[in-house]
Amino acid sequence: MTKRQKKYLIFKRIFDFIFALLLLIILSPIMLLAAIWVKLESKGPVIFKQRRPGRYQKIFPMYKFRSMRTETEKNGKALTDKERLTVSGKVLRKTSIDELPQLVNILKGEMSFIGPRPFLINDLGTYNEEQLIRFEVLPGITSWTAIHGRNTLTVQDKYNYEIYYVKHIGFKIDAEIFFKTILLVLSCKEIDDHVNAPRIAAEIIEETESLRNHHADKGE
Repeated sequence: MTKRQKKYLIFKRIFDFIFALLLLIILSPIMLLAAIWVKLESKGPVIFKQRRPGRYQKIFPMYKFRSMRTETEKNGKALTDKERLTVSGKVLRKTSIDELPQLVNILKGEMSFIGPRPFLINDLGTYNEEQLIRFEVLPGITSWTAIHGRNTLTVQDKYNYEIYYVKHIGFKIDAEIFFKTILLVLSCKEIDDHVNAPRIAAEIIEETESLRNHHADKGE
């Protein structure tokens, strides 16, 4: 990474903090309504935490609005993931509102608005030396990968996009990601993930375990 890029990362961190704080203030009514909807529709925590590897592979809790029911079965029958997905969860996912709690991650210095999306902890052993470059920067809410097909890409394609992003990090590429992400969010497109079904399944399992741990902590 060049000296110019390192200086840019300092500027980027300052911008991230100020912009995240402003967005939290501006979007707080929407986040409050989302929290109330999640809580009223089904029992369980409003926010759940997903453990993710961040910069320098440091593990941190990534926050999201809960989008699934805590129950895994009904009348002795296991519920499918589609059956567990709440109405509020479906809407929050489609509009990306479920990601808004990650503004807190940005304030804490664990994430950035733009950077490689944090994958699962189990993926840590799958990176080669070149792919580890993704951990030189903070993970992001949106990414270079997200505007190039996102879930239609293979895992290897995603790694390649991330390598390209970190090597070319700067204002120009971040600006492109920022504006294209806005267009994607406004389009409210739902992208089916057939290539990475195992990864999504793992994330669903992680959410389920997170909810179970929540109940265990409360002694339920």
